[in-house]
Amino acid sequence: MQPSDSPSRGRFDDLATRLPLTWLSLAFLGGILLADWQRAPLSLWLILAGGAAVLAALAGFVLPRLMTRLGRSAPAIWFLLALALTAAFLGAARYRASLPANTPHSITWFADRPDDLLVTGVVAAPPDVRDRYINLRLEVRFVNSGYGDIPVEGLILARLEPGGDYRYGQVLRLRGRLVTPPEGEAFSYRDYLARQGIRAYMPAATVTLLPLPPAGNPILHIIFAFKERCLEHVYRLFPDPEASLLAGILLGEDNGLPADLQAAFKNTGTAHIIAISGFNIAIIAGLFMTLFGRLLGPRRGTLAAVVGIALYTLLVGAEPAVVRAAIMGGLGLFARQVGRRQTALNTLAFTGAVMAVINPNILWEVGFQLSFFATLGLILYAQPFQDWAVRLLTRAAQPSLAARIARPISEFVLFTLAAQLTTLPITAYHFHQISVVSLIANPFILPVQPAVMILGGLALLLSFVYFPLGQLAAWAAWPFPAYTIRAVELFDRLPHGTIVLGDFSLLFVLVFYALLFGWTFSRERLRQALRPALTPTVLLSALAILNLLTFRAAVLLPDGRLHVAFLDVGGGEAILIRTPSGGRVLVNGGPSASRLSDALGRRIPLAGRDLDYLVLTSTQENNLAALPSLLDRFPPRAVLWSGRRDGSTAARQLDRWLAEHGTPIEYAAPGQALDLGSGARLEVLTVTPRGAVLLLTWQGFRLVIPGGLNFEALEELDYGADLGPVSVLLLAESGYAPANPPEWIANLQPQLVVLSVAADDPFGLPDDAVLESLRGYTLLRTDQDGWIEIATDGTQMWVESER
Repeated sequence: MQPSDSPSRGRFDDLATRLPLTWLSLAFLGGILLADWQRAPLSLWLILAGGAAVLAALAGFVLPRLMTRLGRSAPAIWFLLALALTAAFLGAARYRASLPANTPHSITWFADRPDDLLVTGVVAAPPDVRDRYINLRLEVRFVNSGYGDIPVEGLILARLEPGGDYRYGQVLRLRGRLVTPPEGEAFSYRDYLARQGIRAYMPAATVTLLPLPPAGNPILHIIFAFKERCLEHVYRLFPDPEASLLAGILLGEDNGLPADLQAAFKNTGTAHIIAISGFNIAIIAGLFMTLFGRLLGPRRGTLAAVVGIALYTLLVGAEPAVVRAAIMGGLGLFARQVGRRQTALNTLAFTGAVMAVINPNILWEVGFQLSFFATLGLILYAQPFQDWAVRLLTRAAQPSLAARIARPISEFVLFTLAAQLTTLPITAYHFHQISVVSLIANPFILPVQPAVMILGGLALLLSFVYFPLGQLAAWAAWPFPAYTIRAVELFDRLPHGTIVLGDFSLLFVLVFYALLFGWTFSRERLRQALRPALTPTVLLSALAILNLLTFRAAVLLPDGRLHVAFLDVGGGEAILIRTPSGGRVLVNGGPSASRLSDALGRRIPLAGRDLDYLVLTSTQENNLAALPSLLDRFPPRAVLWSGRRDGSTAARQLDRWLAEHGTPIEYAAPGQALDLGSGARLEVLTVTPRGAVLLLTWQGFRLVIPGGLNFEALEELDYGADLGPVSVLLLAESGYAPANPPEWIANLQPQLVVLSVAADDPFGLPDDAVLESLRGYTLLRTDQDGWIEIATDGTQMWVESER
């Protein structure tokens, strides 16, 4: 037997011909990692690539001729190895060429100077709006350090005060100190931003909008403007937190979800639902292909799913991360359609390499890693898992019945498990935890996601045609995101659902993948994927929707009692009063728009979210910051205003919104009272420059809301002696001792004391002296008990808290 016919050489040659693009693409990606580890100059990498290319030419053209003359065949593996070396060195050269040079025309040249700079540039992406600040990416055009504008290039991240209306393409001038992003032991913000092309950071910037024509891509202007309109319609159609969930799923805007709900999604391993990634798109695309495949046939169904992914990508802004995720999701569909692992692997690896050619830093993005490996998991394991389920069920049922049962199990359980298997080490490495409950949570949550996207998207589109029609569709769509959130919150409460790992070794990740892929590629070739299809019964779905809507409406209908909810909004005060006749009064709003929107959305019906009154007891920023961005969702019919109109940034924004919308404003005066219906009254006890002190009464129930309490107000009210005993007392200023003297508490003799304070209050509130004076009283705190709701019939009180 000639050496060329040996089994070992045959396997190598077969490997070289079956997966050439896979090995060459992986070599290119490996070269990028090599260049990051070994910072050699660009010229060296190009010389090495040229030398490897010469070796490839020798192995591919010269060596075969020599071997033919000797009567032997040339092994293909040598040619593949030489090409792989060439690809690796080219990958290293591409990464080295992408690193910015620190020249006087680079923005990094001006970082870490002691003085403020004037930076002029164009808004490069829609702003990232948070509760307490705005992150803005600016493509810099000029820098002025005191000697005139200097043309520069580069991308910076600026942190601005909340409240500004910033849009893609605006030309802004920022003033502030430019620094190199910080590095920590556990997390390098510098590396994180550098992977996105951002090399400098302005942590506290003041901004001026220049009166210049918008710059940027005109197509992106149209896309972002349409996305903004869509976001506005979503929040008009749905209550929170369902609106914020749909904003994340449909539009990629997940900042509206409160932190505790985001943590619940993360803990249950379902965060891929709200984060636009290849993991999310691959799973949803597979479910879409099942639906469309049943309606249109396999090939047309796949095409329809791909078109749906493309439209979705445009809808959410076509940002680079979303485009990459869409490409990976499309590859998952391609892999299932062709049913050939070799073809799908070649395509996946080549696509990853092309993305790395465009942006070598993509390899360090967690989103890309999850997208790549989730798609890889679907290619390698989706079909084997389904085959295993069929074999297992065949033992207890006829083969045809076993196959029908296995399809939904594969679609909603094993399909996700295949993606989770290959992303598990990445999740553990980056997030230092593993969600055990995700194996249970995903099968309950994923089946409704097509309905969330299709019905939610349909309601959104119909709202542009005729808004009441979109609202009608939203009522039918609401149960599905509501079910998703409640299911996530339920699974998050399960004990030991998350394993915290701490620091996770990269070596373990490499060993895991080596063992997993070693076992995988030693198995038999995967068979062509079947196209599972499962259509839910229309009647059962309609009944479920009707039951959920009826239940929610029944819970929120007036019950003849007065309800007062102290909302946990992260500090400040936010109180929702629901009167016995069904009226709604919001007192203040607190600092967090996402938490306030979530709390109100859970307590206000789908139809008719107007507030009868918005009451401002003071104009401090901590009490009002959440309101300006939420009044479009919960518009007030009238406002009772206490405190200065220019008392804070939020107060000025609020005053401007009310003026633009023609909302009636009453200014609080001592003795003034709002008639809330059924005998309930909200009375103004006293007014100070800081705000007003209010008394809510209904029959025998009395609640003191001391928003504007100061020393003069305490003396005017004789430290509470004029009021006498009350049912509930809200502590002033989050438990600040001078605003809550012991005489005030003793004279009021409250049956219940409520403290609204943030868990991480920057001033260390509440003061110990206040807590000491409350010994013997019943105290509930939002930082410990969550939201606190009191219901009363005028004689008795029923108290419920979140925790």
